[in-house]
Amino acid sequence: MKLKLVLSAATAICLGVTAAIAAGEPQVVRQDEMKKVGGAMGALGGIAKGEKPYDAEAVKAALTTLAEVGKTFPDHFPAGSETGMDSEAAPAIWQNMDDFKAKSAKLASIAEAQLAALPADQAGVGAAMQALGATCGDCHQTYRLKK
Repeated sequence: MKLKLVLSAATAICLGVTAAIAAGEPQVVRQDEMKKVGGAMGALGGIAKGEKPYDAEAVKAALTTLAEVGKTFPDHFPAGSETGMDSEAAPAIWQNMDDFKAKSAKLASIAEAQLAALPADQAGVGAAMQALGATCGDCHQTYRLKK
């Protein structure tokens, strides 16, 4: 009985350590960053489509997230992280890192400009979404693997 308890505890510890190690992997970090971007775009999209009422604080939070991720996202693509962890990163990222960084910086710049002007209503949020979405789509077309 004690052996089962010890084995169960050892297994739980190993699984916890494995999860902690995986959480720091660049692939996992960038996937988490893209989830933040998706959440921010979803929040803006809900307002733009009229599914949610206009909320200035939600718009600020979403645009701030997009600006922050855009500034740091390329930092999570070190050499050697091209594959693994179900990464959807295309090899073109490492072949064209300067362009990839420029596209990420453009996202940050557009998000910051939208934040400075802060869309004041549903139509303004829709216009912001169009500007941001075009930038996201441009990067995804070039640098995201289709699965």
